[in-house]
Amino acid sequence: MNNVILQDDALRSSQRMLHIIYALHALGLGLGAFGAATVVGSFLFGWPSIIAVVLSYIERSKVANTWMSSHIDWVIRTFWIALAWSLLVLVVSVPLMALLIGFATLPLGMFLLGVWAIYRIARGWLRLKDGQAMPAE
Repeated sequence: MNNVILQDDALRSSQRMLHIIYALHALGLGLGAFGAATVVGSFLFGWPSIIAVVLSYIERSKVANTWMSSHIDWVIRTFWIALAWSLLVLVVSVPLMALLIGFATLPLGMFLLGVWAIYRIARGWLRLKDGQAMPAE
């Protein structure tokens, strides 16, 4: 009986940590949306999101084989996909600046990436709040 209580406490602790991780990512996005930085820049390079990614990797083994592991995978994947796509937008847009079109593709690409990151963090956090796993991708 005590073992079940300890497991429940550990799961509740992990769920609280996941809320903190989502909150840190949301803070990073919010700082970009309402501050001097861009949404994507703040999400990828701001302290709140970097701390959230580190915490996600630390928490990963604790939630293995539970419904919460899908959330850890979700936030980690969101961060790395956003980084990869932002680099792709830069690689495509910078050469196009010679033709002036890059001055449009860069902010548009980063804006769309910011909207996508906001969607991913909001969707994951809402599902966590409801005690639901993230769907497989």
